[in-house]
Amino acid sequence: MTKTKNEDRSGLFIPAGLMIGMGVGFYTNQLVGGLFIGLGLGFLCMAIAKPKR
Repeated sequence: MTKTKNEDRSGLFIPAGLMIGMGVGFYTNQLVGGLFIGLGLGFLCMAIAKPKR
């Protein structure tokens, strides 16, 4: 079966960035800083991926 609808998956960058940032934050003992960096990277990746659709 093929999907005829073009699905937008760019919203997955935000939770992925948060999980990566949380992991880095736990590793460096700076959880809040890691979360903010991961959130920012998630939004940045989403903004870059959107126009290429």
